Amino acid sequence: MFVRHGRTAWNAERRFQGQTDIPLDPIGQAQAQALALHLRSESFQLALASDLTRARMTAAAICEERGLSLTLEAELREMHFGEWEGLTWDEIVARWPELANRAETNPRTYTPAGGESWDALSERVSRVIERVTAQLGPDDRALLVSHAGVMHAVVRVMFGAQTELAQGLRFEHASIMRIVGMPGNWRLAAVNEVVRALDSGLHRSAFSETG
Repeated sequence: MFVRHGRTAWNAERRFQGQTDIPLDPIGQAQAQALALHLRSESFQLALASDLTRARMTAAAICEERGLSLTLEAELREMHFGEWEGLTWDEIVARWPELANRAETNPRTYTPAGGESWDALSERVSRVIERVTAQLGPDDRALLVSHAGVMHAVVRVMFGAQTELAQGLRFEHASIMRIVGMPGNWRLAAVNEVVRALDSGLHRSAFSETG
């Protein structure tokens, strides 16, 4: 199971965070708690999270009452956006006009100035997936809490040629992506499974967002 971290202040302002260590904002903390409640009946044999604060806080909320050790993994950090970090897309395009026709949310189409390429991100994500799958038995489950860019790379690594089908996919904050099966035979079971805290309780939805 793959989870994107809850919202941060920079997310709310649509700023590129990358590896800048921004914590969850109050809404993000509420999202993490709602997610923990939603997952309380599910068991995991392994739990890993990016060592960036926003992912660590989200994972800690899920693991807090389980007695499950959380491993912090630097290779699950968000894509490094170099000189773009802290900027909005409009500010980035103003400085690098050649990006005007690129898609803001599609890292396949650019390498940030001073940052990391899509291939480099995918390579480190592939290493994590290889290590995790090697530790799991046939009925074991792992929880990996990370970032949107990492989850796009997960889809690329685990589904190979099918990746093109997911180019328009966007991952919501505190959303779940469920992948089941085994190496060479993975199946995408759920994307953007989200839980929202409402006055009347918890509302769950799962969908694929495009565009």
